[in-house]
Amino acid sequence: MPGQYRELAPWLAAQEAPDGGRHEIVFLTQRDDIRMTGITALIYRPFHTPANDAFGLSKEWERAAGVGFGAVQALQKYEAETGFRPDIILGHTGWGEMTFLKELWPDVPIIGFFEYYYRMQGGLVGFDPEATPNAQTPYFNRARNVVPLVNMEVVDQGHTPTYWQRDRFPKNFHDRMYVCHDGIRTDRLHPNPQASVTLGRLEHPLTRADEVVTYVARNMERARGFHVMMRALPALQAARPNARVLMIGGNETSYGRESDHPGGLRGEMEAEVGDRVDWSRVHFLGRVPYDDLCRIIQISSCHIYLTMPFVLSWSLLESMALQATVVAADVDPVREAISHGETGLLVDFFDPEALAAQVADVLARPDTYAHIGPNARAHVVKEYDFLTRCLPEHLRQMNALLPAEKQLPIPG
Repeated sequence: MPGQYRELAPWLAAQEAPDGGRHEIVFLTQRDDIRMTGITALIYRPFHTPANDAFGLSKEWERAAGVGFGAVQALQKYEAETGFRPDIILGHTGWGEMTFLKELWPDVPIIGFFEYYYRMQGGLVGFDPEATPNAQTPYFNRARNVVPLVNMEVVDQGHTPTYWQRDRFPKNFHDRMYVCHDGIRTDRLHPNPQASVTLGRLEHPLTRADEVVTYVARNMERARGFHVMMRALPALQAARPNARVLMIGGNETSYGRESDHPGGLRGEMEAEVGDRVDWSRVHFLGRVPYDDLCRIIQISSCHIYLTMPFVLSWSLLESMALQATVVAADVDPVREAISHGETGLLVDFFDPEALAAQVADVLARPDTYAHIGPNARAHVVKEYDFLTRCLPEHLRQMNALLPAEKQLPIPG
């Protein structure tokens, strides 16, 4: 919570309902640490959780079934206490909460968010030669798709944020999915030439006048190219002796295999690049508040976005909205958002030397690349802006499932 509904849910909560009151929005969640104005956070607990030694091929379904039944029980109790019955349900189909809702409310329409479908080609699996699939991988891949496959029969309408994500799913489901991003608040994200960032071990704040290279990921992991980023540091620092690299992200693993190193992947990569890096010019900032993240991108001379073929990060589109000059991995999901040389620069994911050379060239010849940031922002405003592009489409899709008297006015 709020996940992919971080913009839509509070926007709906702020609007006047057709009867002149306010929309009643209930957000079903396991989290008890988030409060959102005008939204009821209904906390539920899984009815069942699989044991650590549960059979691997059924473990995902066992977990999802426990989550789904726990969600239904919480909603049954809430309905009995308050009389609440939704007009429409929106939710993520990957974790299980949506699975049994038609048994509870057969006539309530559901729009399901479909995030990722595992295949043996074209995505995370099999992409990295340092993490080759084993003989069991095809079976686990198939098993991980059970939950979204079940939910295809639950939802009235599917939703996915990019065409690349849609195309991962079976073709016979595509005509029941609409493609529209969650939405980026470009009205709140702007470049700021006066931005500055203070770091504890530096005497003066960093500004746009400094050579600042940024890298952002929720977690510094292989799926988001952290190992490639680290391997690029020696060549980048050699080419640009005044550049500072700011790394933002946690030290856990969200996707793919974990490092065996006691210090995690960061410790593993620090040991690999060793004394070839001037660590005084590398700043690991961990996870930072959102406003600080935006200021860091605003002072960035070059922003690096690395990913294996996987779900496109909000941070890429937000960085583009902030008018950053982005150097990104040349993989299918990124190519959907970036045109090389126009709205960003693309490099081979597996070539840290090419990454370092491209970033160094951006730093050395800023005038040559001055068009990229403004073009990137214009592209995100046109294709991914929440208020003008994404919100109207989400509302149209909701209205298609609602009776006339419940339909939502579409702004603009």
